[in-house]
Amino acid sequence: MGLAIVTGGSRGLGGALCDLYREQGWRVVEFSRSAPHPFSVELDLSDVRKVTEVFTREFESLAGLDVSEVVAVSNASLLGPVGPVERSTPEDIIGHLHANVVSAILFARAFAGAFQDHTCPKTFVNISSGAASRGLAGWSLYCASKAALENYVRAVALEQEDRPHPIRAISVNPGVMDTVMQEEVRTSRPEDFPEVERYDRLHREGQLAAPSTTASRVVELVESRPRPGEVYSAQ
Repeated sequence: MGLAIVTGGSRGLGGALCDLYREQGWRVVEFSRSAPHPFSVELDLSDVRKVTEVFTREFESLAGLDVSEVVAVSNASLLGPVGPVERSTPEDIIGHLHANVVSAILFARAFAGAFQDHTCPKTFVNISSGAASRGLAGWSLYCASKAALENYVRAVALEQEDRPHPIRAISVNPGVMDTVMQEEVRTSRPEDFPEVERYDRLHREGQLAAPSTTASRVVELVESRPRPGEVYSAQ
Protein backbone atom coordinates (compact mmCIF):
# COMPACT_ATOMS: atom_id res chain seq x y z
CA MET A 1 0.00 0.00 0.00
CA GLY A 2 1.26 3.46 -0.91
CA LEU A 3 0.79 6.34 1.52
CA ALA A 4 0.41 9.97 0.42
CA ILE A 5 0.44 12.74 3.04
CA VAL A 6 -0.61 16.16 1.76
CA THR A 7 -0.90 19.59 3.35
CA GLY A 8 -3.43 21.99 1.87
CA GLY A 9 -5.37 19.25 0.12
CA SER A 10 -8.82 20.72 0.55
CA ARG A 11 -8.90 22.11 -3.01
CA GLY A 12 -6.73 23.16 -5.94
CA LEU A 13 -3.54 21.23 -6.63
CA GLY A 14 -3.54 19.62 -3.18
CA GLY A 15 -7.09 18.38 -3.65
CA ALA A 16 -6.27 17.05 -7.12
CA LEU A 17 -3.24 15.19 -5.73
CA CYS A 18 -5.41 13.60 -3.04
CA ASP A 19 -7.95 12.51 -5.66
CA LEU A 20 -5.30 11.06 -7.96
CA TYR A 21 -3.51 9.09 -5.28
CA ARG A 22 -6.81 7.70 -3.99
CA GLU A 23 -7.76 6.67 -7.52
CA GLN A 24 -4.48 4.75 -7.67
CA GLY A 25 -5.35 2.88 -4.48
CA TRP A 26 -3.11 4.77 -2.08
CA ARG A 27 -4.03 5.65 1.45
CA VAL A 28 -4.21 9.45 1.74
CA VAL A 29 -3.97 11.73 4.78
CA GLU A 30 -4.66 15.43 4.30
CA PHE A 31 -4.02 18.38 6.63
CA SER A 32 -5.97 21.62 6.22
CA ARG A 33 -7.99 24.15 8.15
CA SER A 34 -11.27 23.25 6.43
CA ALA A 35 -10.60 19.47 6.53
CA PRO A 36 -13.33 18.63 3.99
CA HIS A 37 -12.48 14.98 3.30
CA PRO A 38 -13.09 11.81 5.32
CA PHE A 39 -9.30 11.39 5.34
CA SER A 40 -8.61 14.98 6.46
CA VAL A 41 -7.06 16.16 9.71
CA GLU A 42 -8.20 19.62 10.75
CA LEU A 43 -5.24 21.92 11.29
CA ASP A 44 -4.59 25.65 11.06
CA LEU A 45 -1.03 25.73 9.71
CA SER A 46 -0.45 29.24 11.03
CA ASP A 47 -0.81 27.92 14.61
CA VAL A 48 2.70 26.57 15.13
CA ARG A 49 2.04 25.15 18.60
CA LYS A 50 -0.96 23.20 17.34
CA VAL A 51 0.95 22.11 14.22
CA THR A 52 3.68 20.55 16.34
CA GLU A 53 1.14 18.73 18.51
CA VAL A 54 -0.92 17.39 15.61
CA PHE A 55 2.02 16.35 13.43
CA THR A 56 3.62 14.52 16.37
CA ARG A 57 0.41 12.59 17.07
CA GLU A 58 -0.51 11.79 13.48
CA PHE A 59 2.96 10.81 12.27
CA GLU A 60 3.51 8.52 15.25
CA SER A 61 0.42 6.64 14.12
CA LEU A 62 1.38 6.64 10.43
CA ALA A 63 4.89 5.35 11.16
CA GLY A 64 3.42 2.02 12.23
CA LEU A 65 1.79 1.33 8.87
CA ASP A 66 3.13 -1.33 6.52
CA VAL A 67 3.62 0.72 3.35
CA SER A 68 5.29 0.08 0.01
CA GLU A 69 6.03 3.75 -0.67
CA VAL A 70 5.48 7.10 1.06
CA VAL A 71 5.10 10.52 -0.54
CA ALA A 72 4.72 13.70 1.54
CA VAL A 73 3.61 16.80 -0.36
CA SER A 74 4.05 20.18 1.31
CA ASN A 75 1.46 22.09 -0.69
CA ALA A 76 -0.28 24.44 1.76
CA SER A 77 0.52 28.08 1.13
CA LEU A 78 -0.75 31.61 1.67
CA LEU A 79 -0.29 34.35 -0.92
CA GLY A 80 -0.98 37.40 1.24
CA PRO A 81 -0.52 39.88 2.59
CA VAL A 82 -0.17 41.46 -0.85
CA GLY A 83 1.16 44.99 -1.22
CA PRO A 84 4.10 47.15 -0.18
CA VAL A 85 5.96 45.74 2.78
CA GLU A 86 5.26 48.71 5.05
CA ARG A 87 1.53 48.02 4.88
CA SER A 88 1.82 44.54 6.39
CA THR A 89 1.18 44.31 10.12
CA PRO A 90 3.62 42.36 12.27
CA GLU A 91 0.81 39.86 12.90
CA ASP A 92 0.29 39.40 9.13
CA ILE A 93 4.00 38.81 8.58
CA ILE A 94 4.32 36.31 11.42
CA GLY A 95 1.16 34.47 10.36
CA HIS A 96 2.38 34.21 6.76
CA LEU A 97 5.79 32.85 7.73
CA HIS A 98 4.28 30.41 10.22
CA ALA A 99 1.90 29.02 7.59
CA ASN A 100 4.28 29.02 4.62
CA VAL A 101 7.70 28.31 6.13
CA VAL A 102 7.65 27.13 9.74
CA SER A 103 4.79 24.67 9.30
CA ALA A 104 6.34 23.29 6.11
CA ILE A 105 9.62 22.67 7.94
CA LEU A 106 7.76 21.04 10.85
CA PHE A 107 5.96 18.85 8.31
CA ALA A 108 9.27 17.76 6.77
CA ARG A 109 10.71 17.12 10.23
CA ALA A 110 7.75 14.98 11.24
CA PHE A 111 7.93 13.02 8.00
CA ALA A 112 11.64 12.30 8.36
CA GLY A 113 11.26 11.39 12.02
CA ALA A 114 8.50 8.91 11.26
CA PHE A 115 9.82 7.28 8.08
CA GLN A 116 13.61 7.75 7.98
CA ASP A 117 14.29 4.10 8.78
CA HIS A 118 11.63 2.66 6.49
CA THR A 119 13.25 0.81 3.59
CA CYS A 120 10.58 1.65 1.01
CA PRO A 121 10.91 4.59 -1.45
CA LYS A 122 10.24 7.89 0.31
CA THR A 123 9.81 11.29 -1.32
CA PHE A 124 9.29 14.74 0.15
CA VAL A 125 7.82 17.20 -2.37
CA ASN A 126 7.89 20.94 -1.76
CA ILE A 127 5.37 22.68 -4.02
CA SER A 128 7.24 25.83 -4.93
CA SER A 129 6.60 28.70 -7.37
CA GLY A 130 8.31 30.81 -9.97
CA ALA A 131 8.24 33.46 -7.24
CA ALA A 132 11.08 31.57 -5.53
CA SER A 133 13.54 32.62 -8.22
CA ARG A 134 12.56 36.25 -8.86
CA GLY A 135 11.26 39.20 -6.92
CA LEU A 136 7.73 40.42 -7.52
CA ALA A 137 6.58 43.79 -6.20
CA GLY A 138 3.78 43.25 -3.71
CA TRP A 139 4.69 39.61 -3.10
CA SER A 140 7.75 40.11 -0.90
CA LEU A 141 6.69 37.58 1.75
CA TYR A 142 5.49 35.01 -0.77
CA CYS A 143 8.74 35.29 -2.74
CA ALA A 144 10.77 35.00 0.46
CA SER A 145 8.89 31.96 1.75
CA LYS A 146 9.13 30.05 -1.54
CA ALA A 147 12.84 30.82 -1.91
CA ALA A 148 13.51 29.77 1.68
CA LEU A 149 11.87 26.39 1.21
CA GLU A 150 13.67 25.64 -2.04
CA ASN A 151 17.01 26.11 -0.30
CA TYR A 152 15.78 24.17 2.72
CA VAL A 153 15.02 21.24 0.41
CA ARG A 154 18.50 21.46 -1.12
CA ALA A 155 20.03 21.21 2.34
CA VAL A 156 17.78 18.31 3.36
CA ALA A 157 18.74 16.46 0.17
CA LEU A 158 22.42 16.81 1.07
CA GLU A 159 21.74 15.53 4.60
CA GLN A 160 20.05 12.46 3.16
CA GLU A 161 22.89 11.44 0.86
CA ASP A 162 24.68 9.27 3.43
CA ARG A 163 21.61 7.83 5.13
CA PRO A 164 21.07 4.05 4.82
CA HIS A 165 17.51 4.62 3.62
CA PRO A 166 17.45 8.16 2.22
CA ILE A 167 14.42 10.34 1.66
CA ARG A 168 14.34 11.94 -1.77
CA ALA A 169 13.61 15.67 -1.26
CA ILE A 170 12.66 17.79 -4.27
CA SER A 171 10.88 21.03 -5.16
CA VAL A 172 8.31 21.37 -7.93
CA ASN A 173 7.26 24.59 -9.64
CA PRO A 174 3.66 23.87 -10.69
CA GLY A 175 3.31 26.89 -12.96
CA VAL A 176 0.13 28.94 -13.19
CA MET A 177 -3.08 27.03 -12.47
CA ASP A 178 -6.79 27.76 -12.39
CA THR A 179 -7.15 27.86 -8.61
CA VAL A 180 -8.65 29.96 -5.85
CA MET A 181 -5.21 31.50 -5.29
CA GLN A 182 -5.20 32.67 -8.90
CA GLU A 183 -8.59 34.26 -8.33
CA GLU A 184 -7.08 36.05 -5.35
CA VAL A 185 -4.20 37.27 -7.53
CA ARG A 186 -6.61 38.72 -10.10
CA THR A 187 -8.50 40.71 -7.46
CA SER A 188 -5.31 42.53 -6.44
CA ARG A 189 -5.14 46.27 -7.01
CA PRO A 190 -2.42 47.37 -9.46
CA GLU A 191 -0.89 49.60 -6.77
CA ASP A 192 -0.50 46.51 -4.57
CA PHE A 193 0.57 44.07 -7.29
CA PRO A 194 1.76 45.78 -10.49
CA GLU A 195 1.77 42.51 -12.51
CA VAL A 196 -1.93 41.82 -11.99
CA GLU A 197 -2.71 42.53 -15.67
CA ARG A 198 -0.40 39.69 -16.75
CA TYR A 199 -2.38 37.20 -14.68
CA ASP A 200 -5.67 38.63 -15.95
CA ARG A 201 -4.42 38.05 -19.48
CA LEU A 202 -3.36 34.46 -18.77
CA HIS A 203 -6.86 33.78 -17.43
CA ARG A 204 -8.60 35.44 -20.39
CA GLU A 205 -6.47 33.51 -22.87
CA GLY A 206 -7.11 30.17 -21.17
CA GLN A 207 -3.48 29.63 -20.25
CA LEU A 208 -4.09 28.48 -16.67
CA ALA A 209 -3.57 24.75 -16.25
CA ALA A 210 -6.21 22.59 -14.59
CA PRO A 211 -5.05 21.39 -11.14
CA SER A 212 -5.76 17.80 -12.18
CA THR A 213 -3.34 18.13 -15.12
CA THR A 214 -0.59 19.51 -12.90
CA ALA A 215 -1.25 16.84 -10.26
CA SER A 216 -0.72 14.11 -12.88
CA ARG A 217 2.63 15.65 -13.80
CA VAL A 218 3.71 15.84 -10.15
CA VAL A 219 2.84 12.17 -9.60
CA GLU A 220 4.66 11.16 -12.79
CA LEU A 221 7.70 13.13 -11.66
CA VAL A 222 7.78 11.36 -8.31
CA GLU A 223 7.45 8.00 -10.05
CA SER A 224 10.47 8.83 -12.24
CA ARG A 225 12.70 8.97 -9.12
CA PRO A 226 14.12 12.47 -9.78
CA ARG A 227 17.49 13.70 -8.59
CA PRO A 228 17.21 14.97 -4.97
CA GLY A 229 17.56 18.67 -4.18
CA GLU A 230 16.55 19.91 -7.63
CA VAL A 231 13.68 22.18 -8.66
CA TYR A 232 11.47 20.63 -11.34
CA SER A 233 8.79 22.16 -13.55
CA ALA A 234 5.34 20.61 -13.75
CA GLN A 235 4.36 22.74 -16.73
